[in-house]
Amino acid sequence: MTVLATRVLWSLLSCAALYVQTATGYETMEEAAQLARKLIDHSPSIGAMATVYPADHPTLSGEPFVLQEYYARRVPCHTNGSLALILMPISRHGANILASPGRSVSITVADEHPAASRARVALIGNVTVFKELAGVPDKDALEACFLAKHPDVPRWLPGSQESHASYWATFDPHTIYYVGGFGGAHYIGYIPLAVYQAANSTSHESHAKMSGALVEQAYLL
Repeated sequence: MTVLATRVLWSLLSCAALYVQTATGYETMEEAAQLARKLIDHSPSIGAMATVYPADHPTLSGEPFVLQEYYARRVPCHTNGSLALILMPISRHGANILASPGRSVSITVADEHPAASRARVALIGNVTVFKELAGVPDKDALEACFLAKHPDVPRWLPGSQESHASYWATFDPHTIYYVGGFGGAHYIGYIPLAVYQAANSTSHESHAKMSGALVEQAYLL
């Protein structure tokens, strides 16, 4: 086979591979929103939280700080894609959030076994802190929801006398950026907040389709 024929054959095979990836792997924005919600729901409920050191910090003013944090999302915690948090003022994230005028936070959730070909989503938003237990909406349901995801946290629950001070908090995203996998094979980009909030990761109609898409993300490329 000549060099020219080899190059032509390779080009045809590459085009065919690209067509297969696009035909079987590309998600619409609405499907990406469902996949993002599914990823958040079915992950171990641990995300990489990013906050910023306050202006009065002696050495790291304005610098970013990233560390894993627990969250809870599934019903009955929140149904619109917001996340339930336990905020501890003594923690670095807690101190940064409480010192932030807008209490701005970013939380990234990735596949349980991260890889470039697998989905991840970054949420950017604001935290509402409930310093008084009496002001926490549906406190008992929220506590049950959080414990269902994280059975190791009873001693850190707000109101517990066994540990440092802690507060219930809600993280409400305003910006969502989703990476489904490799570019060209999966959706990559921003998802409008309304689309993200309306997505139903537990829909019976979409369950099989979404599960298949998540598997494809792991093994397509």
